[in-house]
Amino acid sequence: MTLFELFLIAVGLSMDAFAVSVCKGLSTVRVKPKHYLCVGLWFGGFQALMPTVGYLLGSTFEAYINNFDHWVAFALLAVIGGNMIKESREKDAEECDDSFAVKTMLVMAVATSIDALAVGITFALLPDVSILAAVGFIGATTFVLSALGLKVGNIFGLKYKSKAELAGGIILILIGLKILLEHLGVIGF
Repeated sequence: MTLFELFLIAVGLSMDAFAVSVCKGLSTVRVKPKHYLCVGLWFGGFQALMPTVGYLLGSTFEAYINNFDHWVAFALLAVIGGNMIKESREKDAEECDDSFAVKTMLVMAVATSIDALAVGITFALLPDVSILAAVGFIGATTFVLSALGLKVGNIFGLKYKSKAELAGGIILILIGLKILLEHLGVIGF
């Protein structure tokens, strides 16, 4: 997996955290430096933790699914991406909460990083992924984009939330398709 592909996955995964951060920024009257640090650490930390857990789970079952691992990777990324695209199209009113309490942030960090668990399983099935580099990169990217989302939400409101989720979903589906086509021998990079 190239650094560019890893960057695209990191950006795609961080879009849920970005969207929640935008909502947080919208509901927070005065954003302080501690707020940026809070969303960055919670969301970035869980976006790094979940693929690690997924990788460990995937490594356990790798021998059993080795013959069709590329299909599993494609299916996981396509389902995650499709769900993000579906969520970007929903017109439900987003409920915004200005709380930065541990309980609130923990629930949101877990909810926005569940997708990363499945991506971690995918990483275990790919031969050329350094899990430490991958989770560090994903965590750092999510940290930065979450802090940026807080600022964007505070300034612009929900204008970019659905566009971010749509872009993230498309990116993950395309990465999954690339993995599948490479393993089938249709394309080679």
